[in-house]
Amino acid sequence: MTSIRLLACSALALLSLTATAAAAAVPQNPKRPPKPVRVDVATVKRLFGNDPTVEPVDNPLTPEKVALGKALYHDQSLSKNGNLSCASCHDLANYGVDNKRVSPGSTQQDGERNTPTVYNAFRQFAQFWDGRAKNVEEQSTGPMTNAVEHGLDDEAELVAKLKAKPELVAGFQKAFPDAAEPVSVQNFQLAVGAFERTLVTKSRFDKFLDGDQRALTNEEKQGLNDFMQVGCITCHTTRLLGGHMYQKSGLLAPYPSEDPGRAKITGNDFEKGFFKVPQLLNVEKTAPYYHDGKVATLEEAVQKMAKLQLGKDLTDEQTASIVAFLKALTGELPEEFAPKKPQ
Repeated sequence: MTSIRLLACSALALLSLTATAAAAAVPQNPKRPPKPVRVDVATVKRLFGNDPTVEPVDNPLTPEKVALGKALYHDQSLSKNGNLSCASCHDLANYGVDNKRVSPGSTQQDGERNTPTVYNAFRQFAQFWDGRAKNVEEQSTGPMTNAVEHGLDDEAELVAKLKAKPELVAGFQKAFPDAAEPVSVQNFQLAVGAFERTLVTKSRFDKFLDGDQRALTNEEKQGLNDFMQVGCITCHTTRLLGGHMYQKSGLLAPYPSEDPGRAKITGNDFEKGFFKVPQLLNVEKTAPYYHDGKVATLEEAVQKMAKLQLGKDLTDEQTASIVAFLKALTGELPEEFAPKKPQ
């Protein structure tokens, strides 16, 4: 299945029928069209109307499970030195990131890849840049036993730390009242996963997709047209504008990186340099960019992507237009995590 997906991804990037069809539906006049800007709504809904296809997970949300997951997400004691929680790198008041190139772990050693946002993460078809976890439940324990991140020796150490805190034990008992052993790795995954499944944002582009034609400005509609016409839709589609496929980084022009990407997980040389296409929701807020965090601004990210993946040199006008559209993907944070506004 992975090989089929990768072959399909490469074929799309090299000769995208979708991009060609969509471009035909977008005005080709190099001059900016007069206001109001026309958008082919049918094409937009076909490209962006649905979430990525994901495997179903048996993890019904309950208030007790979500509350436990929230507590676990913010608990720094569940790290080697008691100084790091999920929220340390995935700050929910900061769109689920820390805006660092790479994040330091419990021992202050830096990781190798940029920290992705947790907002809307469960809606993606896989987790981590290399897709090594299939859902947020499975993903949740990965950082715990990673030597560079939370730094625990193994899952047994995680369980021991959980059982050492009476309030967490009580939380597990409430969340899993029928379990013979409530405090377990599996229940940790289910609780954190349940909490992360509540982390959803809705942008003005979502409102546009839902039928509100006034949700986007004329400038943003032009940016949407340019996004499609340039060919960004070769990889960035679905309601998340990504998070649904793997793609090679530096497809038409080399990107300087020693990171093997998917190949490190699969052992398949064909997959060297392949990464999960990142979702673009809230991308305005999640700099720096790319798997290595080496691109500082959204404008630079857009221009480099066009060159590396599509072989195109964007004008400053095209870049500004696409960036304007991408900023319309920013959604409001949940009220409990949104920074408090000055009185």
